[in-house]
Amino acid sequence: MSPQTTTPLFTGVVPPVVTPRTAEGELDLAGVEAVVEHLIQGGVTGLFPLGSSGETPYLTQTERDEVLRAVVSANAGRVPLLVGANDQTVDRVVDEAKKVLAIGADAIVATSPYYAISDAAEVKAHFRALAAAVDVPVLAYDIPVRTHYKLPMQLVAELAAEGTLSGVKDSSGDDVSFRQLRLLTRGVEGFSLFTGHEVVCDGAMLSGADGIVPGLGNVDPAGYRRLYDAAVEGRWADAQAEQDRLTRLFRIVDVPNGRVSPGAAGLGAFKTALVELGVFASNRMAAPMLSLNDEEAAAIRTILETEGLL
Repeated sequence: MSPQTTTPLFTGVVPPVVTPRTAEGELDLAGVEAVVEHLIQGGVTGLFPLGSSGETPYLTQTERDEVLRAVVSANAGRVPLLVGANDQTVDRVVDEAKKVLAIGADAIVATSPYYAISDAAEVKAHFRALAAAVDVPVLAYDIPVRTHYKLPMQLVAELAAEGTLSGVKDSSGDDVSFRQLRLLTRGVEGFSLFTGHEVVCDGAMLSGADGIVPGLGNVDPAGYRRLYDAAVEGRWADAQAEQDRLTRLFRIVDVPNGRVSPGAAGLGAFKTALVELGVFASNRMAAPMLSLNDEEAAAIRTILETEGLL
């Protein structure tokens, strides 16, 4: 990695925690606790509940609270909890942030406004108001596929320099912007730059990422921890080899082959893999998403076996 002149608040592997359901469609809170234990035993350095991989948009407010309480209980303070607080406008996000802080969040992860049509000035005001309303670090979640707005690197750098943002999870897929943002924020004390990639994490680490937030990390947290450690230690051949294996593992998301929606394919593959690994019992998706079937589960099992997880 490139030399750092600052110390980021958060580093390492911080998976966005999936939300298991029973075969009947109810929350599987024992399954949530099992996922947390699976992740911590895999060596993660933090947890990101109530993110995209947690199917959070499909959860009722009561379900969000129940999931987070289960994560807090299972974690028992072992790793930091960077918790999603996402809604359409700033007042709603502040309200959500205060709720998750009361339950046990250590930091807030928030997108730019969505549904509302905003500009850069409003996005700045959004994050400034959120940061002023809470007394924990605020990280931006840059995911234009969901918000339809790519956070400009200069905007993020400005908010970082003034202390509004303590980090960003970049799920934009824009690797040029990611590299430029690293250069712009390299001297900002405490700022944490995370990639949301699954398959080019080694490249992101070489670009100066402080950590990785991979949905596939639910399935193989130990693999991503090995990749991260190898990159930090400058063992780039080892990092590449681990990334190659994880990239092959990521093919589980292609198994449904158009039978279900893209969201159900990816998250459904993660859940199905966790069922095959014995972490919880059902791969049921939140309605109206379809769950993966037995044939697809068998194909995923084969990939898990090939890549050394079974």
